[in-house]
Amino acid sequence: MDDGLRVTERWVVPAAELRERFSRSSGPGGQGVNTTDSRVELSFDVAGTTSLSPTLRARALDRLAGRLVDGVLTIAASEHRAQLANREAARDRMAALLRAAVAPPPPPRRPTRPSRGAKERRLADKKRQSQRKRDRRADGD
Repeated sequence: MDDGLRVTERWVVPAAELRERFSRSSGPGGQGVNTTDSRVELSFDVAGTTSLSPTLRARALDRLAGRLVDGVLTIAASEHRAQLANREAARDRMAALLRAAVAPPPPPRRPTRPSRGAKERRLADKKRQSQRKRDRRADGD
């Protein structure tokens, strides 16, 4: 747990840049839920990190803009009864979120047109469907 957070093969967030807070959790746990600090809040200062290049940091800040508070990303985990399990869950979610934030953008879409055969098949299906509906009508129409 004391080592950094591995986000990608080349990027490991140093443990010094991660901050954990513990508090009491609601949910399962019986009487122990009122006495143990099993909820975990994991925070990472995306804006002030030194472990990212400026271009990747700008990309992450742009993609995570809705989740950041003063440049800090916070993940809360309280789904497990044990603090250790919640710490692992928070670290996994943080790594997945950061991995998606620094991923390269998808290649641009190349516009395509339907082929002549596809257009002809579509029109033939439309004609077949309209004939089917015409055949179902009462004699008055």
